[in-house]
Amino acid sequence: MTEMYEMRSGVRTLDARVEEAGRIEGVRKRELRCGDWVVVTTKNSVYSICVLGEERYSVSGGWFDREGVSPQETTINGCTWGGSAIKQDVVAARGLFLEFGNRVMTTRIQQVRVIRQEDGPVLCQ
Repeated sequence: MTEMYEMRSGVRTLDARVEEAGRIEGVRKRELRCGDWVVVTTKNSVYSICVLGEERYSVSGGWFDREGVSPQETTINGCTWGGSAIKQDVVAARGLFLEFGNRVMTTRIQQVRVIRQEDGPVLCQ
């Protein structure tokens, strides 16, 4: 009955979110290395994110460009479904919203691309 109610009303329960979170295919923080780039295309913008290490990222594009603060060093809180529930281990996942450490939230993510740092010198601080 609960599942049927969710489908008709559009209401999401915590159990449904937990189940969905386990199936998210996205870029997880632990999968990235210093010097990797993540290019995130949202409904309205494109963000270029360089992994600096120790949960720090250099971000350009979208809001950061519009505010004239690109590139900006920040953290990434994770991804949300559009509300307050956040998946903290994910940098970006298609269909979700990326939230940066400064509380800026993107529009819905449409595409994510990872560009790996070559096995050369690491350009991290």
